[in-house]
Amino acid sequence: MNVGIIGTGYVGLVTGAVLSEIGHVVTCLDINEEKINTLNKGQSPIYEPGLDEILARNIEANRLCFTTSTQEAFAQADIIFIAVGTPQGEDGAADLSYIEQAAKDIAINVNHNVIVVVKSTVPVGTNDRVEGIIHANMTAGLQIHVVSNPEFLREGHAINDTFYGDRIVIGAEDSIARDKVESLFKSLNIPIMHTNRRSAEMIKYASNAFLGVKISYINQISNLCEALGADVNAVADGMGMDHRIGRAFLNAGLGYGGSCFPKDTEALIYLASENGVNLSIVQSAIQANSEQRYIYVQKVINHFKGEVVGKKIAILGLAFKPNTDDMREAPSIMIIKELVARGAEISAYDPVVKKSPYLEGIKLTYAATKEECVSESDAILLVTEWSEFIEADWAKLMTYSNNAAVFDGRHILKF
Repeated sequence: MNVGIIGTGYVGLVTGAVLSEIGHVVTCLDINEEKINTLNKGQSPIYEPGLDEILARNIEANRLCFTTSTQEAFAQADIIFIAVGTPQGEDGAADLSYIEQAAKDIAINVNHNVIVVVKSTVPVGTNDRVEGIIHANMTAGLQIHVVSNPEFLREGHAINDTFYGDRIVIGAEDSIARDKVESLFKSLNIPIMHTNRRSAEMIKYASNAFLGVKISYINQISNLCEALGADVNAVADGMGMDHRIGRAFLNAGLGYGGSCFPKDTEALIYLASENGVNLSIVQSAIQANSEQRYIYVQKVINHFKGEVVGKKIAILGLAFKPNTDDMREAPSIMIIKELVARGAEISAYDPVVKKSPYLEGIKLTYAATKEECVSESDAILLVTEWSEFIEADWAKLMTYSNNAAVFDGRHILKF
């Protein structure tokens, strides 16, 4: 099939790459000309293992291209995906302006029957809104159906999650449109769930909020374990053996970050509030997630008896999780800002993130290696669980430091 994709962010780019890999002809659209030129060379603007290889292979095979032209992206498309951002507004609600603009662009520029698939994470009812915008602006006589197909990708594992996902959710009001979208993914051999559009939209938010609750829960259990002398990893393993609970997302640490969980949990809270529904469990998870970083910083401050002025503190890991360069809502941001505000001298190292605009104006040193980062340090904070840190020779690494205390924010070190 011929596929158009609006947006070359994380979701749009991975979706386009994988669909081209399984044989579809994909044209991805973005307004950023520099980004499009880079992509057409087979170079990804984001760090995602395996993505560059898929891009290069399918560009060479003429199954994948990138453009700034709406006419080029839509001209031959059987299906058009909307994969634009839905950033969080100041009130916690999702900003749908990019979604609405994409819907208008489709309506104005498409002159043939097409199926529009909303891939972006959107509040319940947004697909109805998209359909209304399209029908109000499109050429009379066309048939344009709107289908919901939420994404369930983990950054750092997105390629694998797309090829071997747990499920594909298709929310549709029209059975012909539903079946055509299903046929697009058929060769992936992943279980497909059919539902209406509003249920599909809700599945995405409910799933992310539940995982956020699970992470916040194990972090609070971790704090209790520390007070009682119990091993949180053993507790999580024991809990995870119960098939009703499962082991996934029971890794105690510094809480969740990134582009999805923080934004989606806040958006769900806003949606509930707008409809007079109390989501106190999700609200508590959000609060617990925020508090976890402060608890960690307080441990460092307590170690130095309340005074960190002039102390050299090494931060290992900046990205919100390993195998990505995403700094959105990364725990490292708050941790660094708090310690710098208290007078600490910060040296930071991340295998992929070499400098971040999220830390602009903050006084810190970016180290080129982990050894340089911990050199002469008084404390070492493990913030992101990169394999480079897990597999490091910590006995040797510690010799570079000033007999530093190690604060394992991810409960992964065994020395």
